[in-house]
Amino acid sequence: MRLYDTLSRGLVELPPPPGPIRMYFCGQTVYARMHVGNAVPFVLSMWLKRWLQLSGYEVKLVINVTDINDKIYDAAPGASAKLAADATRWYVEDTNRLGLGRPDVEPTAVETVPDQIIMIEELIDRGAAYESGGDVYFRVGRFPEYGRLSRQKLDQMQEQEPNPRKEDPRDFALWKANKPGEDTSWESPWGRGRPGWHIECSAMSEKHLGTEFEIHGGGLDLVFPHHENEIAQSRSLDHMFAKTWMHNGMLRFRGEEMHKSLGNDIALRDVLDRWGRQTLLLFLLTGHWRKPLDYSDETMAAAAAQWRSFEEAWRVAAMRDSAPWDDFETALNDDFNTPKALSILHEWRAAGQTELLKRGLEVFGLLTEVSSTVGLPVGSTAPDVFVLAHKRAEARSRKDFAEADRLRQAIAELGFEVQDVQQEPGFRLIPIA
Repeated sequence: MRLYDTLSRGLVELPPPPGPIRMYFCGQTVYARMHVGNAVPFVLSMWLKRWLQLSGYEVKLVINVTDINDKIYDAAPGASAKLAADATRWYVEDTNRLGLGRPDVEPTAVETVPDQIIMIEELIDRGAAYESGGDVYFRVGRFPEYGRLSRQKLDQMQEQEPNPRKEDPRDFALWKANKPGEDTSWESPWGRGRPGWHIECSAMSEKHLGTEFEIHGGGLDLVFPHHENEIAQSRSLDHMFAKTWMHNGMLRFRGEEMHKSLGNDIALRDVLDRWGRQTLLLFLLTGHWRKPLDYSDETMAAAAAQWRSFEEAWRVAAMRDSAPWDDFETALNDDFNTPKALSILHEWRAAGQTELLKRGLEVFGLLTEVSSTVGLPVGSTAPDVFVLAHKRAEARSRKDFAEADRLRQAIAELGFEVQDVQQEPGFRLIPIA
């Protein structure tokens, strides 16, 4: 399998199965409810993990939670810890509803502060960093390859974080001294304070994947300065760090990138409430992961129509000629080309190739849930069962127990027992032996 690498600006081959493939994707900064654009790297990484595992790879996926950040302190002066805890819970709730399961490890910045302090001390010892007034800065000028990822020239870079105490305006913070009104801080060799954003990800990724791993991912907006700085920090310690850099295109709304700062963000929770997870996942399939994708009522309605067409496929029995599984496999192994894979899914739908279609949809979590506590068990479903279970849950919510009992019987006739649970979507379907 090959993937596009931002650093080399070309397609690179992954090692053959079983690998291993170790992946780190930058996750949510927890200062507000996540918007639908934030979900793109989460979905991409979970899809890629599923496909690699189906292809015979040993995969470990780490997605972090950034719970120490200027945005959190600014959003909740004096109450940053509470906001971070609340927003972390919202993030887990919302991404659980995508039905793709969880990453293998989800470290937080807070729990890895000791690891970050150790890395900063080592950078100071090597002369790659320096302390100034309780802050610690990385010496950008000491790392000759700085700017290679983002294709920026060192002598043309602007200051990242203005501070007159810096030796060089281009230097970036590894540690920030505690400021009045900040409610959380940690002891360090340079006084009480907190780590900078960039050192957090270097420490979290290396703690769980080692100093060399196969894939680092995140949104295109993270290339500079975040990922550029991660490379500088880790490689200044002689760590190889990430071999391949995946940067997904940004979700756009009315022609602009979706950002909280622009006020054009739409909460993931609201999208799932309105359209459902299958429509959202299928919408994300329509664009190549490296390209921008336009979110609108029109594009979501088109995705909803596509999903309905897949549901209808289970009623088709024509079994006309269509693409083989190898074509689907080739599409995903060639830079994870989901639009091409989606076109093959539609071929199978039109031809009534329900077994192939079922296998393909399950790659993207469109038929079943990974978790045993929600949805349908892997490899056991038809959409009708899931639809009936949702209708039964709705009947129970309006206290129409007669209708709920009728639907329970209909589900049983299709070979499933339905159990009520607290987790989303409120039921569990178990095949009847």
